[in-house]
Amino acid sequence: MRQPSEVLGNALITGASAGIGQALGERFAKAGHDVVLVARSEDKLKEVAQQLSAQYAVKAWVVPLDLGEPDAAAKLFAKLKRARRPIDIVVNCAGVLEHREFALTPPERHQQLIDLNISSLTGLLAHFLPPMIERGQGRFLNVASIAAFQPIPLLATYAATKAYVLSITESLAEELRGTGVSVTALCPGITATEMLGKAQAGSQELGGLPDFLIGSAQEVAEQGFEACMRGDVICVPGSLNLVGTLAARAAPKWLVRRVGGAMVRRMRKG
Repeated sequence: MRQPSEVLGNALITGASAGIGQALGERFAKAGHDVVLVARSEDKLKEVAQQLSAQYAVKAWVVPLDLGEPDAAAKLFAKLKRARRPIDIVVNCAGVLEHREFALTPPERHQQLIDLNISSLTGLLAHFLPPMIERGQGRFLNVASIAAFQPIPLLATYAATKAYVLSITESLAEELRGTGVSVTALCPGITATEMLGKAQAGSQELGGLPDFLIGSAQEVAEQGFEACMRGDVICVPGSLNLVGTLAARAAPKWLVRRVGGAMVRRMRKG
């Protein structure tokens, strides 16, 4: 059986301007990969690119793009093809979170989560995967979440989108056996990022989280990088997170659902 090659070139990182995406961009650059950084903020991307180039002596290109827009994945693929910049690693990290009751969330916000967390990721897989298969090497690292393993009240749409990411990753991992291409789902728990900070500011449930439950983006990126390069299918950083996900998969669905609901109601009572 053919195994993923150890010699890989350019790494495309989405959501690379902050948080886990930025940390992953740094980790791939540290390993000597030239990187293509994608996010909405051009100024922030340029700042990150300059830092990586100076610190790790790699090439770092920036592509300011809103991946939540229709055909964004196709536009990105075409742009890199015109530039004759083949991509051997794709890190799908761009994503958005909404912590609120489903019925109180505007319909357009639900659609934004679906467009970015699902549609964009699927589009990038569909465009960049065939050339990797043709070359006989490549890797995808899809950033999901421990929320992918169970329904989570107040994070209903977000958790559902991450369940999709996990499911498509596991399916493709089997489809791609023997091709030289691997697909990994990185499933971090609660991580100290700007996105978490914004969610905590508007939520009494998230605002009271103890520090030991919050991981660092650098630790998540390190474990995600290692899992990706090994060709692992699923990576859950942190021992507590791993235990929780194993329990969620083993327990009856009704029990996982009820426990999640009970925890939210208890946190609300404070």
